[in-house]
Amino acid sequence: MRIAIFGTGGAGGYFGAQLARAGENVIFIARGKHLQAIRTQGLRVETSKGEIVIQPAQTADDPAQVGVVDSVIVGVKTWQVTEAARAMQPMIGPETFVVPVQNGVESPSQLAEVLGAEHVLGGLCGTMSWIVGPGLIRSIGEVHFIKFGELDKRQANELSNFDKSLSELV
Repeated sequence: MRIAIFGTGGAGGYFGAQLARAGENVIFIARGKHLQAIRTQGLRVETSKGEIVIQPAQTADDPAQVGVVDSVIVGVKTWQVTEAARAMQPMIGPETFVVPVQNGVESPSQLAEVLGAEHVLGGLCGTMSWIVGPGLIRSIGEVHFIKFGELDKRQANELSNFDKSLSELV
């Protein structure tokens, strides 16, 4: 499965690193010094069980260069969701689904307005993770999860595959 992490901050960086470590094809969308550090030194995640280093890490600052992906995990701040949805349009194919993991209840509807409801799931995550410095995420605590579900009750085999990938890594 080809997964884009749109917003490689605390939550996006933590879950993206776990997916990459589990063997998934993950592309990290980031910017600035954080992007440069990930490109040169890899994405590093400090956890209570040790450090995870994803190097080399697939990165991009322009979603148009990524191409179509199977899934997008949206980890930007809530006030950035609509702008992020517009930017990620080139990554959305007929079967792509988008999972927002930020706090708040408006993200799915904001994403659906731009990308189409058929591509958007409801989602949330639980993690205590944040950017410590460029290319470095710190994660504390022992409980980390992503919960997601269809907004319109349609059945999709891809969702069960994605859920299996996530459940195996946390």
